[in-house]
Amino acid sequence: MAPPPPTLPPGAAVDVVVVGAGHNGLVAACYLARAGLSVEVVESDDVLGGAVSTVERWPGVLVDRGSSAHVIVRQSGIVEDLDLAAHGLRYLDCDPWGFAPAPSPGDPGPDGQPLVFSVDLDATCTSIAAACGPEDAEAYRQFVAVWAPRSRAVAASFGRRPTPAGLVRSFWPMGAPAGGRPRTPGADLAVDFLGSGDALLDRWFTSERLKAALAWFGAQSGPPMSEPGTAAMVAWATLLHDVPPGHPVGGSGGLTAALRRRLESDGGRVVLGDGAARLLVADGRVTGIETVSGRRVAAPAVVAACHVLATRDLAGEFAPPALADATPPLGNGFGLVVRALTDALPAYPGAPATQSLQGLQLLCTDRAELAAAHGDWAAGRLPRSPVPLAMCFSASDDTLAPPGQHVVTIWGQWYPYELADGADWDSLADAEARRLIDAVDRFAPGFAQSVQRLYVQTPLELERELSLPRGNVMHVEMGLASMFGFRPTPALSGYRVPGLPGLYLAGASTHPGGGVSGNSGRTAAGVLLGDRRPLARGRAAVRRAVAGFRR
Repeated sequence: MAPPPPTLPPGAAVDVVVVGAGHNGLVAACYLARAGLSVEVVESDDVLGGAVSTVERWPGVLVDRGSSAHVIVRQSGIVEDLDLAAHGLRYLDCDPWGFAPAPSPGDPGPDGQPLVFSVDLDATCTSIAAACGPEDAEAYRQFVAVWAPRSRAVAASFGRRPTPAGLVRSFWPMGAPAGGRPRTPGADLAVDFLGSGDALLDRWFTSERLKAALAWFGAQSGPPMSEPGTAAMVAWATLLHDVPPGHPVGGSGGLTAALRRRLESDGGRVVLGDGAARLLVADGRVTGIETVSGRRVAAPAVVAACHVLATRDLAGEFAPPALADATPPLGNGFGLVVRALTDALPAYPGAPATQSLQGLQLLCTDRAELAAAHGDWAAGRLPRSPVPLAMCFSASDDTLAPPGQHVVTIWGQWYPYELADGADWDSLADAEARRLIDAVDRFAPGFAQSVQRLYVQTPLELERELSLPRGNVMHVEMGLASMFGFRPTPALSGYRVPGLPGLYLAGASTHPGGGVSGNSGRTAAGVLLGDRRPLARGRAAVRRAVAGFRR
């Protein structure tokens, strides 16, 4: 149980209240506190971190509630900028960062060699040559040379407001590589970025196994790789030859625990189990919040690091049109997660654990499997053939489970929140979990027999446990029409709420979207700090509000 919230006198005031103790809210709070502002973070959950959190699911067994592999935050510079290592964060590199097993017996396949993606580009190309042929190995080397600079530009754009000037700053100058003909025949920069991931893969490679592995990696953002604008999602893999994904020692919540310690070292604080119930507004601007317990915290600025629809509810009658009328696309669910306690690690034939278990196990050998799963999702059906992504960080982190036990996370994408036949997720959970386990067992025979206990997060359970409407872990769909200056809506893309001064937005609903990045939290803090003069004017309204509290 969370400790009781601190007792504050009526009308207690801070400079900023942050609503939501997810990683973006904590990042925003850290930057604001570092700048000298007094900051309080309020969270309705008893667990710190939102979807970046870890709990003792079974005795002595630590299990992540949301994310496990941290990708984007390791490219953002936030970990270093906030010196989170000094506050207890220690990452284990996922290297090799990707593993795609040989097709199972009876499936078509060249020579039964797995694909192993390492930070070492030479080692990766050697693996591709053995499994897919030397031509694809050389093509991959060129692909990294062309797309790594472009992906760094994408990463830079994630750390800036999505204004035209910010995008130009990130992407200019770009274009075909210097020193000869373009290495993406028949495609210029605009076509590459606006095209689909599938089209990009077809231009570069011949092996379907290689295309399938990279497509499954890219699809983790949500859209199928057949959609326009998904090429960059595939190409993000090129950055992992610089910095691989990481898993914090002790679980994903190690990141948010370090952020809390950093915040507290600068005088900020976090209150769990007493979240915001409504915004306080006076003279047409935000003056603080009232919590579920009735406690009032006065502040001239509030950073809503929660779902944009939750922010709309908090504003209530004071929501201006830009917020009241916001209807961003939430989609129909996203995925299903199986957390399995096992007595053995998955064993992939012909692949030692040092190759297969360090990072993402991309268990897909043909993009047709992805297309079929997405087609079923679009029709409101369960996938006829589940496509799993598996992770087993207890193989390298012995703090997660006792000796002889392991935690295996299996992610199945494109599971509809609302089923066309009206079926109930609570009654389907166990059967669907077993189908995903069997899908892993297809590649790692014997895995199903190793499973001892299960915790299943259906789209409905993700909504309940992590306050994710319709089970969408990205808050808002990640398609081209919902990114950059369109996220969550064009009117709300600047991290402010027009018509309600003092209210700022952060979190996965805002640019750059879902995933563990922290970018929106940092950018929202920067926008707020740039508004210090209006913030000072807002303190007069807060003083009047505090006087009202005391009366």
